[in-house]
Amino acid sequence: MDIMNILYFLGASVLLTLMPGPDILFVITESISKSQKTGIFIALGLCTGLIVHTTAAALGIAAVLYHSAVAFQVVKFAGALYLFYLAWQALRERGNSKEEVLSASAQQTFFALYRRGIFMNLLNPKVSLFFLAFLPQFVSPRAGSVALQMALLGVLFMLQSLVVFTTVALLANRFGKYLFNHEKSALWINRAKAGIYTFLGARLVFLSKES
Repeated sequence: MDIMNILYFLGASVLLTLMPGPDILFVITESISKSQKTGIFIALGLCTGLIVHTTAAALGIAAVLYHSAVAFQVVKFAGALYLFYLAWQALRERGNSKEEVLSASAQQTFFALYRRGIFMNLLNPKVSLFFLAFLPQFVSPRAGSVALQMALLGVLFMLQSLVVFTTVALLANRFGKYLFNHEKSALWINRAKAGIYTFLGARLVFLSKES
């Protein structure tokens, strides 16, 4: 593959990863309200989910999701329900101090945080459709196997996503430390988290394949 083509791909990928969406908002809200570790482990899960989307796009499975209205609706509503569940969980977190919130966060295992990130990513049908539309734009039939090229681009997208999400988690956590200096700020942060997850879930319910 041409090096300039890869650089263009990486540039576009970073900009797209930074755009407001369920994944990056998930990393931001969890990093602000809890810890850097929480955001980073969730980021690892989100990027692991991208492996599935990349494989699906390379093998053409994502095309089945696009052409099957039933499959698309099932994944869409499953994702919306998961977001509503996260909103409900956020409202149940009633810690009023940084120590209480971090104590609750510490009780979550690496696998639980990692798994949450995977579910968040896999239950968004638009990610598969995005890969199906985005990756082929940087593939050249003259450069060899199309599936192999798409797999390589998917790995590059995953790596840059991990760097971006990790950086965002670190910065968001620093901002969160400032917020926690204010009395009862944790309560309002959790309410804000619930509001964001509810909004994302509602948006997913009304999502169409063409939007």
